[in-house]
Amino acid sequence: MSDSHLIVGAGPIGRHVAALLADRGSRVTVVSRSGRSTGIDGVQHLALDASDPDALARAAEGTDYLYNCANPADYTQWERVWPPLAASLLSAAERSGAVYAITGTLYPYGPVDVPISEDLPEAATDHKGRLRARMWAEARAAHDAGRIRAVEIRGSDYMGRGVGGNGHISRLVPDALRGKRALMMGRTDLPHTFTDVHDAARTLVAAAEDPGAHGRVWHVPSNPPVAQAQALTDVLASVGKPPVKVSSLRGAGLAAAALAVPFMREMREIIYQWERPYVLDDSAARARFGIAPTPWDEVCRRTAQG
Repeated sequence: MSDSHLIVGAGPIGRHVAALLADRGSRVTVVSRSGRSTGIDGVQHLALDASDPDALARAAEGTDYLYNCANPADYTQWERVWPPLAASLLSAAERSGAVYAITGTLYPYGPVDVPISEDLPEAATDHKGRLRARMWAEARAAHDAGRIRAVEIRGSDYMGRGVGGNGHISRLVPDALRGKRALMMGRTDLPHTFTDVHDAARTLVAAAEDPGAHGRVWHVPSNPPVAQAQALTDVLASVGKPPVKVSSLRGAGLAAAALAVPFMREMREIIYQWERPYVLDDSAARARFGIAPTPWDEVCRRTAQG
């Protein structure tokens, strides 16, 4: 009998994980509130509120791997949505005995002035970063206590197929393909790491299936950093389109937008990512898993194709 995988979340990472696993013949179920099909052959879909611990535990019975690929889109609701969801996932992992593999973020590290390696202190300055740091600390504590087997991967800003409005670059692509000016937050000329969602999925599966990798965080192998304006230009060039003009929202303009729009207020809290170099150190995961990032030109084409 093939191995069994339960994926919570049908967003970009969840769909890529499901496709990878189904393509090799694993038994895969994707859980989401709607239960809507991902369109991936061989994947089962289940409509479920994953924050219901009993319902999720029943779904996880007999599964070998439980993946947290959830991503509540509304940052303003994270404090309400994440705690019960994270607790439910931990409970399901403990009750089922499944390996618990988490798709994390770089937010827990907070502002940094050096390449971001896994051994940096978690010094988040905003509520999103502190929340995600607490989530991993709870999973790590359960792992260290022998209650579960847990691992977390973290990538930088996502690019690639299916990211859409979830990515700082991909959200600009539809208008940029029509030649419209792009509005970016922060400095547009500083080196910044971008992570392909397919590479994040590859790393998540590799970390889950490697018992020696459990109990710690791994950074997703990613291409060398580029400035965000250059990243958009590269995406356009990958499909034969010319560069577009770029404007930057910073300082007083961003502060004014934050007063009027709750989402912009959340983004202002993490604007440090775009006001200084933001470079991921992925050397540990490359060495452990033998994963190299998808070539940059292919990442750009995937991003352009949506």
